Order: sequence, then C-alpha cells, then structure tokens
Amino acid sequence: MSSPSGLLPASSASAQLTLELPAPPASAETPLVPARMVNEYVYCPRLAFLEWVDGEWAESGDTEEGRRAHVRVDAGGGKLPAPAEAEERPDFAARSVTLASESLGVIAKMDLVEGEDGTVTPVDTKKGKRPHVAAGAYEPERVQVCVQALILREAGYKVSEGAIWYAGSRERVRIALDDALEAKTRAAIAELRLTAAAGRLPPPLVDSPKCTKCSLAGICLPDEVAFFRRGLAPRPLNPGADTALPLYVQTPGARVAKSGETLVIETEEGKTEVPLGDVSELVLHGPVALTTPALGALLREEVPVTWASSGGWVLGHTVATGHRNVAIRIDQYRAAFDERRRLVFARSLVAAKIRNARVFLRRNAKAGEEAEREAALEALSRLADRALHAASEAELLGLEGEAASRYFRLFPTMLGEAARSFPAFAFEKRTRRPPADPVNALLSLGYALLTRTWLSVLSAVGFDPYLGFYHRPRFGRPALALDMMEPFRPILADSTVLQVINNGEVKADGFISAGPAVNLKPHARRAFMAAYERRLDQETTHPLFGYRVSMRRLLEVQARLLARHLAGEIDDYPHYLVR
Repeated sequence: MSSPSGLLPASSASAQLTLELPAPPASAETPLVPARMVNEYVYCPRLAFLEWVDGEWAESGDTEEGRRAHVRVDAGGGKLPAPAEAEERPDFAARSVTLASESLGVIAKMDLVEGEDGTVTPVDTKKGKRPHVAAGAYEPERVQVCVQALILREAGYKVSEGAIWYAGSRERVRIALDDALEAKTRAAIAELRLTAAAGRLPPPLVDSPKCTKCSLAGICLPDEVAFFRRGLAPRPLNPGADTALPLYVQTPGARVAKSGETLVIETEEGKTEVPLGDVSELVLHGPVALTTPALGALLREEVPVTWASSGGWVLGHTVATGHRNVAIRIDQYRAAFDERRRLVFARSLVAAKIRNARVFLRRNAKAGEEAEREAALEALSRLADRALHAASEAELLGLEGEAASRYFRLFPTMLGEAARSFPAFAFEKRTRRPPADPVNALLSLGYALLTRTWLSVLSAVGFDPYLGFYHRPRFGRPALALDMMEPFRPILADSTVLQVINNGEVKADGFISAGPAVNLKPHARRAFMAAYERRLDQETTHPLFGYRVSMRRLLEVQARLLARHLAGEIDDYPHYLVR
C-alpha cells in the first residue's frame, strides 16, 4: 500500500526503513498517539484512523472479551521505580503503568512492567491464544510492545526485550527488540501521525479477511466502497440490527425510573420493567415523567431520549455528549453551503422519492382503475426524469408537488375493499395541518415516526440532522432527516398505514375528532407504532449490494454511505430504490 506522506509502508519487511518526512511535533492540537492505535495502524490504517481520529467505536464479542482479559492488569498494582532505583532493585512488577514520549508523540498504558537485574520488560496482555508464527506473535502486536519499549528507554530504563501474555492459552511469548522491529515501529508511529494531521481517511482494505471479524465493518463499509470503486460484489459483512429497540411510553401520568440496570415504567395499571440493554431509544409521548437517575443511566449508555407531543410530533431530544466524528459534520457543512452540490443532491433525492412512490403504487393499486393507474405511472416516471434535470429548487418543488398529487389521487385504490367501502376511511386528498380524516391522521403519524427514526440514525452516525440539502434550515426543523426520509415515505410510512387499515389492526373506533382535526386514540396509536417497528425489523435485499439486511439497519447503511459520499470516497450518493 502506498502512503500519501511519502513514507515507506509500516508493513514493509525491510530493516533499512527510512523516513522521508518527519511527523509534526506533539502539541495540544496534535495529541499523543496511544500505543494501541499504532498496533491498529499496522493491522489496518483505516481502522486506526476511524477509531483515533474520527472517534468511531463499535462493541463486539471480541472487544468485550478483551476488556474482561484486562480487568486484572487495569486494576493496577505495584509501583514503577525511577530508572536509577530500578537498576539497583533485584526484581519488581508494576501493573497498569502509563508513560509517554513527547519526541515520538506516543503514549502507552502498559499492562505490566517487570524489572529484573537492572533491566525492565514490558508485558502486554492479549485475550486470545498464542499464534503459531515464526516471530512468536503477529506484527501489529510486536509493534505495540516495541512502542512500550521505546517509551521506557526514553524515560531512562534499560530494556532488552518485551513479552506478550496470551490469556486464551496462558502462554508467554518473548518479543525480540531488534533493529528491524524498531525501524518498523518508528515508521508506523510517524505515518499514523502524518495521516491524522492530513485528515484524510485511508482507503479500505480490498477483499481482506481482516474485515470479516472487524467490529467497525458496518461503519467502515469496506466492501461497499470497493463496489463503487472496483465493481466488486460486497460480502455480507454488515452486522444484523441491534437487538435493542425503541421504548415508547405514552400513558399520561406515567413515570420512568431506574432500578439497578432496569428501567421501571410506573402507571396506574402497575409497573413494567425493561432492561437498559434492550433499549436503543426512549420515546416519551405527552405528560410522562423521567427521573434524574434514569436519565443519567440513559446518557451513560448513550441512549437518546426523544420528547414528543401526545400526537407524536417531536419536541426535542436529550442526548449524551454527541458524536465525536466532527469530520462528518465538516463535510456536511461544506456541501450544504455549496449551491451546486446542494442542487445536485436535491435532484437525485426528489427523483428517488418519485420512483419509489411509482413502484409502491404499481405494486399496491387495486384493479378497476386501470387507465388512471397507467396514466399515473407514466406521469410519475416522466416527473422523476425531469427532476434529475431541474434548473432550480423551485422547479423541483413544483415537480415534487405534481408527483404527490398524482400519487395521492390513487391512494384510496391501495386500500382494501372493506376499508374503501367504509365511510370512516374515505380519503380524498392529503391534508396535514390538521389531518382531516383517519387516513390522513395515520399518514401524519407515520411521517412523524419516520422523521424521528431518521433523526436518531443521523445523530448516531455523526451528522447534524438540522442542516439539510433540499429542505432549507429553519429553527427546530430537522432538515437533513426530512431530506433522507423522502425516498422512504412510501416504503416505511405509507406501507404501515395500508397494513394497519387493511389488516384491521386500526379500526374506525381508534380515532377522535376535535374540530376540523382527527387524532388517534391511545390504543390505535400503540397499534400503529407496533406495526411501524415491525416494518423496520423486516429484512430486504439491498438492490445494489445484494445482501439481506433489516430496514432498520439499512437506514444506517444509507446514512454511512452519505458520509462516504460527502467525504469524496463515492462519487454519487446511491439512493435506496425499490424494484
């Protein structure tokens, strides 16, 4: 792999490795690199950049096992004597020792430092079993030990070798600190620091077996990026959707408290307990109380809290410190303030929305309106093509409005016979403020839920959901969430509306009129929310990549593809288009 800095690769086997360009000096603006990140860089430069520079992280079984393996060493114990004292003491052991080197620009938390006969040995703990390789350990692990040795030497200690303790096989492996390993380590440190200073994400590994076990595969998207660059079919690397799900609390007067690692929802009917680990988001509708201990626990677990009106409209969010990957937001702001890029994205967005609406209408419109149906399908196809060449946002708005009029004119034909003949579900046109009939009330709630879903996804990925490309910024309006939901309106919201009506999950007695407005009663709202969450859990085949993924996970994939597009890794953003 070539290096943008002009350095020889950190993975080179040459002992004559030389640096052509020094890394910038460490300062408050260029913090010290953890030794573990140097290990990651030798293993995969992109992984190291994502974790250290962008602040990305994803838990997995391997990371949890590694944490358990370090419980003892992280607890500390013993004291590392000064260099002069270490030479005089016969032996000692110090655990969880943190030292840094300003000249190298690195810092290391050493699991164990042993002293014997005037020399010290850094011992690193790994969770797995000892690999049967000639050098005794894999190169990234040996480099990490060498970083620790270099730091100890600079601090004045005598170091002749290092060691790795493999917890899985309970074996200790000696690491020889020869000139080749030292040169390789210094090159890796400098290259990582230069890559971080340049702020450019390294390219993904191509068809590498390393990706199959990487916990960040769903964030990195190595095969998806390679698909656009080289046309290679992606492997099914993306993890399945998290088992944690949104928790909705909408009973007026309910109280959400905390007991241990459990959320306790108290209502007049009794108590319901939900483990914290099963909650991806807490959504509170109307007058619901949340205790401070419960809120603190949710923030520590980075579980967002959404505050909504009784009707389902989002009022605000309570989140932890926020996503640390500021590079995503910088790319987003740069594109959002570029008029040409904004228009290009808006064109493709509106075209995708119209195409998905056309497919949804083609699949679901009932027989009996054949001529009108075919005319509408032809018109929608033509409007989608015109959207791709619109000269302005004003023209796009006109095309979108015409397409919506065509689509909703035939929306009643997608209702089942029983629903269509039932006066309560009569639908003439789309009305929003306020919804004038039960179908419009369901559509409004569906779009509100979809907005909230996209807002959560975008925030989790690292975007600013309030700055969009098509929808203009306005106080309190999540413009980017409104952008991204457009192609998914028929797929997720409209389909849920048809499902609950045609299957009888929501009946005419689930609504109440208040003047010109029609609202859902609590039991109907609960039924609709349950159906919407089931729709998110349904699996689909990604039309570009070919792998199966839940709709919930697909939204995150699309958000991360947007990040890759704005960063310049993908030329055109691939909207999700149903077939």
